[in-house]
Amino acid sequence: MVEIMSDDVTVRPFRIDVADAVIDDLRRRLELTRWPEAEMVDDWSQGVPLAWMQDVCRYWRDGYDWRAQEARLNRFDQFVTEIDGLDIHFVHQRSPHPEARPLVITHGWPGSIVEFHKVIEPLSNPTAYGGDAQDAFHVVCPTLPGFGFSGKPTTTGWNVEKIAGAWATLMARLGYDHYFAQGGDWGSAVTRAIGSQDADHCAAIHITLAMGTRPRIEGDPTPEEQRAIDGAEYYRKWDAGYSTQQMTRPQTVGYGLADSPAGQAAWILEKFWAWTDCDGHPENVLTRDELLDNVMMYWATNSATSSARIYWESFGRARPTEVRVPVGVAVYPKEIVTPVRSWMEADYPNICHWSEQPRGGHFAAFEQPELFVDDVRKCFRQFR
Repeated sequence: MVEIMSDDVTVRPFRIDVADAVIDDLRRRLELTRWPEAEMVDDWSQGVPLAWMQDVCRYWRDGYDWRAQEARLNRFDQFVTEIDGLDIHFVHQRSPHPEARPLVITHGWPGSIVEFHKVIEPLSNPTAYGGDAQDAFHVVCPTLPGFGFSGKPTTTGWNVEKIAGAWATLMARLGYDHYFAQGGDWGSAVTRAIGSQDADHCAAIHITLAMGTRPRIEGDPTPEEQRAIDGAEYYRKWDAGYSTQQMTRPQTVGYGLADSPAGQAAWILEKFWAWTDCDGHPENVLTRDELLDNVMMYWATNSATSSARIYWESFGRARPTEVRVPVGVAVYPKEIVTPVRSWMEADYPNICHWSEQPRGGHFAAFEQPELFVDDVRKCFRQFR
């Protein structure tokens, strides 16, 4: 492995330090929220319930401690580097173990690097968490363009393929000539593109969502196929409105989300109800602080609009590509559309690891960090 280029002046240290004025403004806006009337049902079928949303926002205003979360995130080594004219923010947590292999992990929408805060340390320093030094990784966790503390593109073109190219540039800039890649949601799409575009350097990939895979059904669907079909149909009918809006008019939806913290939180938190394995309520699997930590990645950086543009940039524009590097897939039962191996094999002819997880949903590393870490280790162990 090539050693890290410590004298690379284009890689700048970074610490999260949100201005007091941003926090003060957030509290004022929360205090002045103009609320809609309550839903006419006793569940989430019309959207986020008013009473819960009001309770969350009261806590966000009066009880939530952003500075404590800022300190927790700043325990990770963070940097910014310019790629293709855009600042890219990333965590780079080097392992203390000499045989560690590089691993780039990528979030999606409405996630952030917060999704990975429980897995970065076990992945980079497994012996501190009951694991084996032979499973150690140098973890690189970039923030997608337009999200969080990365720069906001001012020109079009930052689609999945361009982001994958930027991640390959980032790994090379850090001195890693061979690496692994992992991702969920848009991170799965970016990871797929990395496996297709940078096969000379990317040794294997691991994904949790098979974006772009088309059903291939012969005869009656198997139980696995029917599960995926049902998930896709439910998503199309009840869950995809946000996607259509962000794919077609991200600027329009951004005005409301950038102006109202309650609106921004509801836009995001609904998906943590819908897409987590939470038995009907997101706080059954994630704490209120964790949910707000992730929302803050959008609010504090005013990135509702810029993050939504990845849908406009990428949907319907990607070219189908075959991924010939080794592929690992983890299937979490509450994923939006669970991957089906027989459907994936045409696009991923080298599937070398497949696991059916006992629990978990769309935000696997956030919801089930131990299962996630264990599966990532198992997947890449065979390629070390």
